[in-house]
Amino acid sequence: MKIVLLHSADAAEPPVDPVIEQIRDALVCAHHDVAVQTTHDDAVALATEIRSCAPDLVFNIAESFNGKSALESNVAALLNLLGCRYTGSSPSGLILAGDKALTKKLLQFHGVRTPEFAVTYRGALDWAGDLDFPMIVKPPQEDGSIGIEAHSLVRDVKGLLERIDALQSEFGQPVLVEEFVDGREFYVGVLGNENAEALPIMELDFSGLPADLPRIASWDVKWGDDSAGGGAAFSGTRSVFPRDLDEELANRMRHVATEAFHALRLRDYARIDLRVTANGDVYVIEVNPNCYLEREGEFARAAARCGLDHPALIERIVELAVARYAR
Repeated sequence: MKIVLLHSADAAEPPVDPVIEQIRDALVCAHHDVAVQTTHDDAVALATEIRSCAPDLVFNIAESFNGKSALESNVAALLNLLGCRYTGSSPSGLILAGDKALTKKLLQFHGVRTPEFAVTYRGALDWAGDLDFPMIVKPPQEDGSIGIEAHSLVRDVKGLLERIDALQSEFGQPVLVEEFVDGREFYVGVLGNENAEALPIMELDFSGLPADLPRIASWDVKWGDDSAGGGAAFSGTRSVFPRDLDEELANRMRHVATEAFHALRLRDYARIDLRVTANGDVYVIEVNPNCYLEREGEFARAAARCGLDHPALIERIVELAVARYAR
């Protein structure tokens, strides 16, 4: 099968991302003819290049267009216009999951528990639930914890207003204010379509964080390094397979994850981020339809735990996409 591996990159200087080579190698090992293509910043050029490749399938891991995460769904929409078959979620699924505020509204409609929240922009209030401090303030249309820092967790009105102002100035978009759920944080991968199944549960272990840092998945926790002052946050957390989960709770977490997957009309694969309180209440805090597929990432490690090594996982995603288009 001829496959185009489509990913996001700066046109002038594409970053070195190991996941691109890993996915390419997995596809080649499965005897596919693979071409790697970046989105760049020119939709016409991208459409021309994809058409010239005439792929049987596009393996779409593009998370942005022209550096803008909010345009992720437009890449899938372009593939639709070109008549391409592709992996992953449709434009509608990417829009629903790509806007955290919209995600939460839809989850609430479907009875999937998510923290109370409010959405505001330049003094206008789009929605407000009955929130209590502490709260976490974040930009709703960014991914990878962009805009989430240690002081995103606020405990009073002064801190709340300061953080709202800072995010509106930086991102020029509405701000999501969410009631902070104090508890453990878990990642649940979901693989499939109509009969989607949850992968083994992983936990983001905060036990190594310095005492003065909040227990949240901030930018520094995910990507920090010593040069940027985020080394302590990055090195103080790790993703692990929890050993102390009650089976009843684990089953509820898997059920919540698949319910969120279907509520947002996602396809093929996704990662659902959960917070669980000491009382066992399960909250969806984020849904990632185009989650990171790096070999040592949470999703791939969870798949490997149930017998799908990285090449097998990548081929399974291909099979799921091809099966959708065969109906």
